[in-house]
Amino acid sequence: MTIALAVLVALIFLGLGTAKVLALPMARELATHSGFSVTAYRGIGVLELAGATGVLLGLVVPVLGGLAGAGLLLLLAGALITHLRNQHTLQQIAPALVCALLVIGYLVVLL
Repeated sequence: MTIALAVLVALIFLGLGTAKVLALPMARELATHSGFSVTAYRGIGVLELAGATGVLLGLVVPVLGGLAGAGLLLLLAGALITHLRNQHTLQQIAPALVCALLVIGYLVVLL
């Protein structure tokens, strides 16, 4: 179960982080809509990529996975705060909530 959740979380954040770092059109639009510069959004993407890498390394060194998961949760807390401040709809907030639940599940199984 830990392996499956780790891989799922890592794949999600590798995809999200890559889109932000490459400043794909969708990521640029989301950055602007959320009040971020593209540069700031790229920084968030780098942190997501680092978190995904840490989760995968956690398969070998569990403490790294736990730290990476905690870091991803902090990023997701920031995402949720940003969504709420911008009065986004539940449909816009749902991906961050689902990701947060997956990371929490990963951390629970890891412990």
